[in-house]
Amino acid sequence: MLLLLLILLPFIGAIAAACMPAHARNREAWFAAAIALSGLLITLSQFAVVSEGSILRYEIAWLPAYDLNLIFRMDGLAWLFTVLIQGICLLVVLYARYYMSPKDPVPRFFAFLLAFMGAMQGVVLSGNLIQLVMFWELTSLTSFLLIGYWHHRPDARRGARMAFTVTSIGGLCLLIGVLLLGHIAGSYDLDKVLLAGEVIRTHAWYLPTLILIALGALTKSAQFPFHFWLPHAMAAPTPVSAYLHSATMVKAGIFLLMRLWPVLAGTPEWTWIIGTAGVCTMLIGAFLAIFQHDLKGLLAYSTISHLGLITCLLGIGTPLAMVAAIFHTLNHATFKASLFMAVGIIDHETGSRDMRTLSGLRRVLPYTATLAIVASAAMAGVPLLNGFLSKEMFFAEALLVGSASNWWMSAAAVLMAIFGVAYSLRFIQVFFGPLQSGDNSTPHEPPRWMRFPVELLVLCCLIVGILPELSIGLLLGAAAQSVLGDAIPEYSLAIWHGVNLPLVMSVLAFGGGVVFYRWLVARCNLKLRDNVPLLHRLNGKEAYETTMLLLAAGAARLERWLGTRRLQPQLVILILLGISAALLMLWYLPTTLSALQFTPINLPFALLWLVGCSCAIAAAWQAKYHRLAALILVGGTGIVTSLTFLWLSAPDVALTQLMVETVTTILLLLGLRWLPARISARKLNLVATSRDKLRRIRDLSLAITAGVVLTLVSYIILIQPENQTISLFFLEKSLPEGGGSNVVNVLLVDFRNLDTLGEITVLSIVALTVYALLRRFRPAPESMRIPPQQTNPVDPASSQLPGEQAATGYLQVPAVYLRLLLPIIIVVAIYFFMRGHNLPGGGFIAGLIFAVALIIQYMLAGTAWVEARLKLQPHRWISIGLGLATLSGMGAWLFGYPFLTTHTAHVTLPLLGELHLPSAFVFDLGVFAVVVGTTMLILIALAHQAVRSHRIPGQSNEYRAQQEQK
Repeated sequence: MLLLLLILLPFIGAIAAACMPAHARNREAWFAAAIALSGLLITLSQFAVVSEGSILRYEIAWLPAYDLNLIFRMDGLAWLFTVLIQGICLLVVLYARYYMSPKDPVPRFFAFLLAFMGAMQGVVLSGNLIQLVMFWELTSLTSFLLIGYWHHRPDARRGARMAFTVTSIGGLCLLIGVLLLGHIAGSYDLDKVLLAGEVIRTHAWYLPTLILIALGALTKSAQFPFHFWLPHAMAAPTPVSAYLHSATMVKAGIFLLMRLWPVLAGTPEWTWIIGTAGVCTMLIGAFLAIFQHDLKGLLAYSTISHLGLITCLLGIGTPLAMVAAIFHTLNHATFKASLFMAVGIIDHETGSRDMRTLSGLRRVLPYTATLAIVASAAMAGVPLLNGFLSKEMFFAEALLVGSASNWWMSAAAVLMAIFGVAYSLRFIQVFFGPLQSGDNSTPHEPPRWMRFPVELLVLCCLIVGILPELSIGLLLGAAAQSVLGDAIPEYSLAIWHGVNLPLVMSVLAFGGGVVFYRWLVARCNLKLRDNVPLLHRLNGKEAYETTMLLLAAGAARLERWLGTRRLQPQLVILILLGISAALLMLWYLPTTLSALQFTPINLPFALLWLVGCSCAIAAAWQAKYHRLAALILVGGTGIVTSLTFLWLSAPDVALTQLMVETVTTILLLLGLRWLPARISARKLNLVATSRDKLRRIRDLSLAITAGVVLTLVSYIILIQPENQTISLFFLEKSLPEGGGSNVVNVLLVDFRNLDTLGEITVLSIVALTVYALLRRFRPAPESMRIPPQQTNPVDPASSQLPGEQAATGYLQVPAVYLRLLLPIIIVVAIYFFMRGHNLPGGGFIAGLIFAVALIIQYMLAGTAWVEARLKLQPHRWISIGLGLATLSGMGAWLFGYPFLTTHTAHVTLPLLGELHLPSAFVFDLGVFAVVVGTTMLILIALAHQAVRSHRIPGQSNEYRAQQEQK
């Protein structure tokens, strides 16, 4: 349960933070810090378990038959990353309390930050591969919100879109790769996948699986050639950069490679794909960092370089390289987060991050300067700091895989270190020289607690660099043990290993870096150079934007070729595709057309169908001339369909069809006024052409063909032997396992309730979309006009409501009496709802009946009367309905059952006797609420009868203004 709490706590905190009042930084900051601290304390309390090699595991049944359960899993590696995520988040929250302006929407910031923390923890703690991908995509979404937090800035919007596009494409590749990986391993359970390493590496699909998973990891961790998005994400607030680009988002790809290292590593393909990407990234990122003028830009490219170093270590594939990769991941998070925060302090105090206008800052920011210099020294790999130790391990592994004839890895490692020293020297130059403080002439040290996170992180760099074994040895060992198992190598975290080749490489890197930087200053004049030598033509941003423009142009061209503003050609294509699919089904069905059986004609039933067919043909004919008549005839066809279901002993379906016909006919009637007026051919002095006649013959032929083919498919399926259908299963299991004798309702709310939950969710989305699209528009003024003799001016002094006057103007006395239909129809709706589990009825039918009652009141009493007395809020109906349906499914988890598992309790009460109380009752109540809410929302959208703004014919402008003001 603690693992589940770790996941839920940040998301609950995000919702609570979003509901807090704006511009109250203290409250939101302390709340977010409490969430992060609580999670950190829970995680720290589990170290005694994971340090012994044990794995904490919590599983919630979801779809056990398909091996898709919610699994949360914590071993040494997951524990270390979780501590990193929560610890850095806690420090970032404290830092953001002082960094963020009181004018910023701070609740939104902390809500996004906590949601992102929860998504990252979900990635780290997922024990199911599909679940991991879901959280992976959630990190892309929440990082998009954080990067684009200052959405009024174009660079923030562009950076957020770029990061989201690249990482989402990688996430799609990851999903496909994970599906292949689970198929090869026979399970999506991470523990089972990790045990199938030999099977996976020898499988024929190993290479495509590796490529797809590598694409997901490399895009997320900004590896070459996908590195270009990370510098443009620096438009985010500095606390976001300090968090996302040091310890969390960019480390997600690194974590994935570490997590799947036991099953994917150890092959030449792994080494070439992962190792080559890592080498290219660490060199390109380090070289580009030297020529940046923005302090955050320099740190962005240095982040890319260090991520490439870690990826390169993972690509090497040796156990000691894995240990070094984990070690450098921790070191990079500490010194890079402190550097980002130090840059934020400089920007906060000077109003600039441009290194061309900043110098001598140690005179006005002495403490910040000292902290930043120490952190940049750790980034450069100076001895007695944590970066030096992991860099030495990298040099040793580079030498191990090289040889006298294959020295390119060692050379690349030294070259990267030289570039690292050069950009670190350029970073600290802003603290030396004559004082230039950007836009602010009087910078000063920040508040004490704003500097505290930087101090703590720099202290960690010093402690790990001086006492590595005592400070980090046990944590590193537990993480490495969880990945390598028995293959964990012997390694030493001692500061001094004697004079050896890695030490010589370090000395060469330091000396070469200083000389290279001095040469660049003397010859290239870094402050005046606007482009990057050699690489200035390789602009990833331009390539990305060019690609997006080409895609947009291609989509527009494709739309011109295939799209049309007319609905009819699109329907023709859809119907042709449907006919083709049906014919394909006929081809493969075991029963041939010769097996068709004909029964004697039932005259009443045939007459019923004759009426329905006549209505359908007449509706098609009248649609050309009179839409209202066509709509009435379509309703007649729907009634015949309902009677057909009733004839065939399907009362549930008949009731549903009848209610759907009633509601949709009214909504379509309202929708008619949105359509342009019909202009007759006689009025335009035109006649129907032969082309028009051919089109109508084509449409008639398509309609008849589609009906005949689908009828044949349905008939052949229905006459299959009973042992080949699933109907007997539901008939036998409905009462004993579903607790109800109405098979249709039990099927919807029990056996296939997950489908029903998806359907009501889609229904809610459609209703909200219709409302959002139509609420800003109004039909043509002519459609709002009514004859003068029907107008009923409103007297503000009158005691009657406007809706009542409008109603009496049209229907006079009958409307008052017909309002009594409301309680009667509500009782009928309750009756059908309560009996639905055992007799025809249910939440869907009851919801439609209730909606019909409300629609009648709108029609009879008028908008204002209904909304003044009933206080309808369709959005709340929808949210409550979805909440009830979801919570009824989640309740099964409390008893150890899969999601949406139902249960029927038998309770004996005085006077009432034994009652059957199925849990599906709550689910059905949610369906009822969603149906009512969506129907009323679409009604409001089509009729423009919004709660806050109605237009009654005959109202004066002054009266409407008074009402809106009230």
